[in-house]
Amino acid sequence: MVWRHSKRIFWSTLLGAAYRSRRLGFAPTDFHLIVRRATVYDGSGREPYVADIGVQDDRIVAIGDLASCSARRCLDADGLALAPGFINTLSWASESLLADPTAASDVLQGVTLEVFGEGVSMGPLTADMRRDLERRLQPQQIDVDWNTLGEYLERLERRGVVPNVASLVGATTVRINVLGHGHRVATDTEVAAMCELVRDAMREGALGVGSALIYSPASSAGPSELLALARAAAEFGGAYYSHVRSETAGLAAAVDEVIEIARVTGQHAEIYHLKAAGSDNWQRLEAVIARIEAAQQRGVKIGANMYPYTSAATGLDAAMPPWVQDGGADAWFARLADRANRPRLLAEIAAAGDGWENLYHAAGGASRVTLLGLISPRLQRYNGQTLEHVARQRDASPEATIIDLVLEDRSRVTSAFELMSAANVERQLQLPWVSLCSDAETLSQRDQRGNYRTHPRACGSFARFLGHYVRERRVVTLAAAIRRLTSLPAERFKLHDRGRIALGCYADLVLFDPQAIQDHATLEQPRRFATGVVSVIVNGQLVLHDGSFTGVRPGRFVRGPGHDRLAPRGIAAMLPRAAG
Repeated sequence: MVWRHSKRIFWSTLLGAAYRSRRLGFAPTDFHLIVRRATVYDGSGREPYVADIGVQDDRIVAIGDLASCSARRCLDADGLALAPGFINTLSWASESLLADPTAASDVLQGVTLEVFGEGVSMGPLTADMRRDLERRLQPQQIDVDWNTLGEYLERLERRGVVPNVASLVGATTVRINVLGHGHRVATDTEVAAMCELVRDAMREGALGVGSALIYSPASSAGPSELLALARAAAEFGGAYYSHVRSETAGLAAAVDEVIEIARVTGQHAEIYHLKAAGSDNWQRLEAVIARIEAAQQRGVKIGANMYPYTSAATGLDAAMPPWVQDGGADAWFARLADRANRPRLLAEIAAAGDGWENLYHAAGGASRVTLLGLISPRLQRYNGQTLEHVARQRDASPEATIIDLVLEDRSRVTSAFELMSAANVERQLQLPWVSLCSDAETLSQRDQRGNYRTHPRACGSFARFLGHYVRERRVVTLAAAIRRLTSLPAERFKLHDRGRIALGCYADLVLFDPQAIQDHATLEQPRRFATGVVSVIVNGQLVLHDGSFTGVRPGRFVRGPGHDRLAPRGIAAMLPRAAG
């Protein structure tokens, strides 16, 4: 039956390929690559069909029965699923890809596009911001030889990177450009200057603007500032993505703010890693879902993404009030070291945030916080231990331990906070408007960073969704799940020729075993890579074959709608071009 379906599309497909062959200079019997007898999940959410896929250069040029056609390379896909490459809607690989361009932890799950920009982005940079970044990247001996976001993404492409890369411009980044790290309301003149930076980034190819509103100094940005930035991006068709102001008691109001921005701009807006954080707030999720779906029914373009875990990961700065962080990292450390501030700080860390988001309090105590990212060799022995256990070893309260560890490590100390309920995670994964993300850096197969740890989502988000939740828990069908990893985010980012298996689309493809794909990473062993992905193709090039990396780095800077306004359409769009 599935073969009959593929034969129905065969003649139009092959005739289309023959037509394009006269225009593009290749014969339909001579492909760059053929994937044979794959069970094709095309990204639409429709049921799969069995077919061969013909690739020429970086594009899909034929779909159907290609048994009589030849290719320089063929992949046998009997019994395997073929899907568009997965899109990581929130990646923190912006720095890890500079150190290692392979992105092994994501590519081994089928990811072919990393999207950055939750609040901060790798440009635009002032001289001071550039110095701060150079200091952070000094251990990897990486030169910061760019100033704008576009220049950074072009640098990745020039150097060679395995997955494609794209980014929103960070609302926090443009704010720091204009008024530094001050915790205050921006003036109209300052907001106008920020908007010009957003417009510049959109012209370079940014996908939109992204905010992260629980962190300083972003928490100072009022609704009018964010709306202005979103409007500037919307002039170019750009989206607005937001880590909302509250994922706890203020969740409903925070979601309403994003909905209003989507309504006013007319462009897509998205909630980063949707969650109801803390057991006191788990019951708030259904009301939030109802709010979002009611807005969608009114025509508002609003959605969300998530990672499929009950624990979140962020820095211990998410347990501290904004006033102590005002002015940037050096000012933050100085206030922590000032003993006069200590009584107030201890009290505020222990309590629910008054006008700010305290994730330590939301987690429900020190036993539900696991330290992951201490950098100092002297302190790395604590990584993987709960805050409760470390506080006992140091004969101090958990609140004092939070302050002291940040001060001693001179870092925000990435930690895992147990915040969500398993039932809520499963409920969200059933929603057709929720895409997936890792919210993490990428890890190398040769990663040697002592006892520095990460959240298991870095190695497992996509495989966990497809393995545990789709195959085992059956929260959605495999076809529906693949749509949410591929065409759904591509449509939201306005990437018209990615995220689907269709004629003319870029050949970003993942070949995997639906019965075997599985995550293995845990908080105790976070670097265990996923299994079940057989081969990955990026821009027509085989980057992973039979589970091994080929050494090819064909990833590109995928530009957003502002840059794509001048991009050709129709047959002209089939012609090779420098970037996606």
